[in-house]
Amino acid sequence: MRTVMKWTLVILGMMCIGMRPLPADPLQGAVARVDITPPPGSDMWGFAARKGPSAGTLDPLYAKILVLASADKRIAIVTLDLGRTFGPASLAILQDKVRKSSDISYLLVAASHTHSGPVVADEYPGNHVPDWETAAIANIAKAIDTACAHLVPVRVGSDYGITYIGYNRLQTKLDRNSTLFGNDSTQIVSSPVDPTVAVLRIDTQDGQPMAILVNYACHAVVFGADNLLYSADFPAAMADVVEQAFPSHPLAFFLQGGAGDIDPYYANTPQRQDAHKWRKWTGERLGTEAVRVAQKIQTKAEPDGTLDFTDDTITVPTRWNPEKFAEAYARIWNRTRVNQHAPSLKAETVLRTSTLLINKRIAFMSMSGEPFVDLQIDWRNRCPVSASFFVGYANGYDGYFPTIDAAVRGGYGANNAQTWAAVGSGERMVDNSMVRVYEMLGKLTDVPQ
Repeated sequence: MRTVMKWTLVILGMMCIGMRPLPADPLQGAVARVDITPPPGSDMWGFAARKGPSAGTLDPLYAKILVLASADKRIAIVTLDLGRTFGPASLAILQDKVRKSSDISYLLVAASHTHSGPVVADEYPGNHVPDWETAAIANIAKAIDTACAHLVPVRVGSDYGITYIGYNRLQTKLDRNSTLFGNDSTQIVSSPVDPTVAVLRIDTQDGQPMAILVNYACHAVVFGADNLLYSADFPAAMADVVEQAFPSHPLAFFLQGGAGDIDPYYANTPQRQDAHKWRKWTGERLGTEAVRVAQKIQTKAEPDGTLDFTDDTITVPTRWNPEKFAEAYARIWNRTRVNQHAPSLKAETVLRTSTLLINKRIAFMSMSGEPFVDLQIDWRNRCPVSASFFVGYANGYDGYFPTIDAAVRGGYGANNAQTWAAVGSGERMVDNSMVRVYEMLGKLTDVPQ
């Protein structure tokens, strides 16, 4: 069935009356938003216990797009209200389209990790691509092209806040982890968690917010397996709070962090226990802190805006015995209708990780799967620039990335069938990105001194 997709382009700050003279090569930007909600009846992602396909839509699923351009580079950051990004084939199509049509040199596609979204193509037997995904890729590419045609000079700034909306679901007892799914108490003591709310604010030259990016680590699973309606979960409520707080109604982005072992306080809330109320509570709590931080950020108009990036692959051994994995996987998941999460298990796994540096002072790193929160904490503690953003679930999906310590203790995500890459893979990606930042800053060179 042909799916008719609606998309809404949001271009802010195209005209600034009384603008002072601009620097020679300022950073430029534009934003867009695309509705990628599938029709009812599609298989839903994220819960083995879910019974039945989607029955409709609670709130639209969006792809939100930020394009930034310097004198010699163009990048696009795309956030998806999906459990994971599109598969390699669809990502390659999107990247090829925008490279040719808009000269996009770097594309970061990151999922919010909502468990109330659809299954994507490479999780179906035979990698069947559903109509909604084909249409979504085409419309995202079209929106990126239109945004590139409406770039305006921008100013950027960043800062941090703190809020607590979740807990670490791996509880350590006698050097072993047990897993706590579902929780209705904000008083639970668990660690590690990272309460950091990292905010990037992008303004037009007259100081009006165009985009606000919020980076935080917490599974988007307030809704549980009994929810059969598409929803972005708490990130949608967060975005509403942020967008309504400013007269310019900037586009609010949610960048999922190292949420591999972090659940919201009210995780997997049954519908009969007013899951909608707790979805709103969680999103508003995060959104309120993001607004507080964004309102105090002073953006800068810098004479020469710069964008530096690398997009790397790291090949690691697959963690499990391939001959025994299939039997164990089938026993655990008992999949018959759709093969969610299942990798094509080979002797090696190729992981994607990227690093982005904006104006030599704002760094992003990404991982193609579900990193544990300690990896985010480590990255942020070691990153040598003033602001750092850690993005999981980006440019692919390669399962969980536990820390070495968590892999030893075990528990969900640490040593189960969704943990495919060799122990230590997460640490390798953090180290790789750290080196890349120092190279971009000119502190590491390829010439001995």
